[in-house]
Amino acid sequence: MILHHQKSEWKLHQLECQALAALTEDRKKMLTPTIRLMVRLILKAKLQEGKVIPTTPMDNYGLVDALVSHMSDIKEEQLVLYAQMANLVKLVLPHMEINLKEITANFSKLACNAHTICDSELRPLGTGLYPVISIINHSCIPNCVLVFEGRLAIIRALEPIAKGKEILISYIETAATTKTRQNDLKKQYFFTCNCPRCTKSPCEELKEDALLEGYRCKDSKCGGFLLQDSVKKSFTCQYCGLFRDQKEIKIIAGEVERISEKASSILSCGNFIEASTMYKTIEQLERELYNPESIRLLRTRDTLLKILMELKDWEGALTYCKLTIPIYQKVYREIHPMLGLQYYTCGKLEWLLEHTEDALKSFTQAADILRVTHGTSSPFMRELLSRLEEARAEASYKQSANGDRMIED
Repeated sequence: MILHHQKSEWKLHQLECQALAALTEDRKKMLTPTIRLMVRLILKAKLQEGKVIPTTPMDNYGLVDALVSHMSDIKEEQLVLYAQMANLVKLVLPHMEINLKEITANFSKLACNAHTICDSELRPLGTGLYPVISIINHSCIPNCVLVFEGRLAIIRALEPIAKGKEILISYIETAATTKTRQNDLKKQYFFTCNCPRCTKSPCEELKEDALLEGYRCKDSKCGGFLLQDSVKKSFTCQYCGLFRDQKEIKIIAGEVERISEKASSILSCGNFIEASTMYKTIEQLERELYNPESIRLLRTRDTLLKILMELKDWEGALTYCKLTIPIYQKVYREIHPMLGLQYYTCGKLEWLLEHTEDALKSFTQAADILRVTHGTSSPFMRELLSRLEEARAEASYKQSANGDRMIED
């Protein structure tokens, strides 16, 4: 059941608009996206119950009814909030018979079953409830990915899946330490993941976590990771044995935190020039503080990439985009939409700067991944494949022209 604004379902849209139009301005301001989603769910269920709109095996309220609400796992204050939200729904639909207990449980179901609908470049557009997809289990090393074409949710395989093998997707951002992933899953979905990535040996887990979020060796050529030595009040490199003073690390980390708070505020005000200067300072400090494949470093460089693209500083944006690629390769699978999209961004910047050969390589790498994760039929993929062909033709022409010059010489 897809629960977001749909022009095609005009009967549902008409009822929703009538209900919202009858509200006072103060009550309209109280309507969050989640409450509106619940209003649509109730209206659609009523229309299907009255056979005004069709019911299908993939689109019926019974699927929502079957979802687990986790009501017994939720804290009391959260339950009170859901009950208050249910009362708001009743205010929006005063003429309908509404079971407040059922609606309260449905809000809990939405919290752990709703999906963020994204465009082809994974930018969030809205929220939808897809009960059939909610049946698919999670893994931190999934064999499938959930993508959207408009309002249509599609599960695409990332690898050949043998008959009888379980289909798995990721519910969360997987570029994180085991502890962070487990906390995110427990907080929103109420379970502990037992996938191979989450059940590695303590030694392997310690190393991965230290590389993703820990501090770097004092020797920039070492590439080792540090573990804390509480007796010596220092961090010791697990590769070369060099010590790094706790006080030194604390000073740099404090400076990063101080500048980051200010930079975030400046960026939110749209001051891209000043924000770019501050985030470059943060990036320099983080290079001194964290491992080269640090998640924090990745996020800072991604922020700089976006800022510099806003400023149309294509050379600067390309520099940071290239710096993110090795980290994307480490934290994501070989076939992952985030990696494919980063290659595509790299290719577009190289094309703008007339680095044709480089753009061709980046577009090729992007297409190899995104063909798997996105298919080939969407407008987004047709555009990518068109750019790839254009770059291929341009590179071929330049190669031919250079060959002709060599013959003349």
